[in-house]
Amino acid sequence: MIFLREVRDSDLPAFREHACDPAARHMAAFVHDRDPEAFDAHWARIRADRAIVMRTVLVEGQVVGHVAAYGPPDEREVTYWIARAHWGRGIATAALAELLELEAARPVHARAAADNAASIRVLEKCGFVLTGRDRGFADARDAEIDEVLLTLG
Repeated sequence: MIFLREVRDSDLPAFREHACDPAARHMAAFVHDRDPEAFDAHWARIRADRAIVMRTVLVEGQVVGHVAAYGPPDEREVTYWIARAHWGRGIATAALAELLELEAARPVHARAAADNAASIRVLEKCGFVLTGRDRGFADARDAEIDEVLLTLG
């Protein structure tokens, strides 16, 4: 169903397009600037950091998102983004599960907007459990919102 591979330069236009979707940005809440220069600089930093495990998510050869693990060994965190046109098909769950096979560090942490039930469910299906709550400024919503903290031990 899905295939993960190293991120290529040719993936970045699709990532940029996905990140500009207003509904997806609202759902994700904690997103980076859509400005092309800032976007490119952000991805250059990510790709230069060898401690980050970053993969492109492909479905039938099409770039549909990305998944990553980052941070110091005792604070590893996962993140993922699937294009809205592909939501509800199990792609995020499959991609995260596959990434977790590549990422040996445990515990691994995750955060999600408290109202993002779909993302929380993806994390729970992959074995994450709710470990706390927080508040943070969500750029995509231009407001401070509630978030949940989850951990995979």
